[in-house]
Order: sequence, then C-alpha cells, then structure tokens
Amino acid sequence: MDFDNSKPIYLQIVDFFYENILVKRWQEEERIPSVREVAMMVEVNPNTAIRAFNHLQDLEVIYNKRGIGYFVSSNGYTKVLEIKRKEFMEQLLPEVVKKMSLLGITFDELKNAYNQQENEKK
Repeated sequence: MDFDNSKPIYLQIVDFFYENILVKRWQEEERIPSVREVAMMVEVNPNTAIRAFNHLQDLEVIYNKRGIGYFVSSNGYTKVLEIKRKEFMEQLLPEVVKKMSLLGITFDELKNAYNQQENEKK
C-alpha cells in the first residue's frame, strides 16, 4: 500500500477498510482479516494496524468475537456510508466548489463530465 505523508497511516488503513466495506468485499457479519493479516497486507507494524482496528471498533464499524476474530458490524455498511458521505460533504465538496469557482466551471459542465465518466465505466 502506498501511504500519503499528509495523513496518519492508521487512518489510511481505516480508509482501506471503508473501501472494502463499501464495495462489499467485506460483508456485514462477515469475518475480516486479522490484525496480523492486515499488517502484512499493507506492510505496516501490527501496532499501527491495531490502532486502525480500535478506531473502527470505537465507530462500531467492526467488532471482535473473542477468540474468533473481527467482523463487520450488522450496520457497518450504513455507518461507513454515513461517515464517508459526511466527510465528502464537509471536506471534499467545499474544495471542489472553490476550484470550480476559480476555474469558471459551471454545474452543467461538471454534470456532463460526471455523466461521461459514468458512461465510460459501463
């Protein structure tokens, strides 16, 4: 995993979890990789991985079944969706709107570009 120096590594691991949950690679009530497996996957110290796990547990996105492992919570997908939507609206969207204004990009231009990219996915 390539890490960005502007964000703590454990939060980047949290984002890795979010993405896996949002694309439904990890389903609700499904066992997820262990702390050690994640640490090896993303090539970090297990202590860094456990910080990510603890953070996700605090947010009730995942939970631990003692002796069995970690699982995505029954409402984990919904929680992640709420977290990421809020992050987008509060952090990313204001920056996009600012750049659109500076560059003179209209909402219609943005909508057309969005539709074009969505069509290219298909």
